[in-house]
Amino acid sequence: MKKLEVDFLGVRFPNPVVTASGTFNFGKEYAHLYPLSRLGAITTKGTSPRPIPGAPPPRITETERGMLNAIGLENKGVEAYLEDELPWLKAQGARVIVNVFGENPAEFALVAAKVSPYADLVEVNLSCPNVHAGGLPYAHDPAAAAEVIRAVKEATDRPVLAKLSPEGPTLRVAEAVEAAGADGFSLINTIRGMRIDLETKKPVLGHRTGGLSGPAIRPIAVRLVYELFQNTDRPILGMGGVRTVEDALELALAGARMVAVGTATFADPYAPLKLVQGLEAFFAGRGDTWLDWVGGAHR
Repeated sequence: MKKLEVDFLGVRFPNPVVTASGTFNFGKEYAHLYPLSRLGAITTKGTSPRPIPGAPPPRITETERGMLNAIGLENKGVEAYLEDELPWLKAQGARVIVNVFGENPAEFALVAAKVSPYADLVEVNLSCPNVHAGGLPYAHDPAAAAEVIRAVKEATDRPVLAKLSPEGPTLRVAEAVEAAGADGFSLINTIRGMRIDLETKKPVLGHRTGGLSGPAIRPIAVRLVYELFQNTDRPILGMGGVRTVEDALELALAGARMVAVGTATFADPYAPLKLVQGLEAFFAGRGDTWLDWVGGAHR
């Protein structure tokens, strides 16, 4: 449907609906349900230079209006994904956003360079810990985040998205990474939370704290996308509790040019496709397009 088509950093997407990193793996678990090419793009699981075993179980628990997860950046490492995941995903006709991370700027750059042949966009996870700064996430340190983006930009010819955290100085980090060459932004990432079991009197998650996602954080996402839109001319991929057409349109009005579905997929694997279909139905009888809504709250 042409009313949903989006040009995002020179890449043409058939619609603005993508999957959020960490919620769709590399798509194999969903490919028997519907063509992955039906979605705007698939954002991969976070990919690092080496395999990471992840956090101890339990890793996921439900909350009111959302969930907490502490996966611990578990993944098989870039070489495994280059062998058995990324070529397969690209062969499905899907547009691919590869989420990358590492322990230092050189590792971010290494992964970005390796995945570039399969990536339409590279998403840089700035919420992972900087081991050389006491474990403080890169997204909390504008200078360190900028160093990562500079390294990635030198390593890839693909457009680079900086994924921002709602817990750091978001706008200061955005300003720093934009100056370092970030082509666009994705936000928000999860917000740290905790649940405690009343029987054991211990934290529910093995890692004690986890990232809160789902509808509970959507108003925060709307605010931060709105504020970032006011401070940049770079395109924004918005996420945080997106499930319905209304959710997507609200983020579009705030300034998101594309939107990602994450937590909703755990409850309903068809959630991203249903959003595409819902947007098609919404715009079918209208004279405007998706892009007419982007930034509409600022006009």
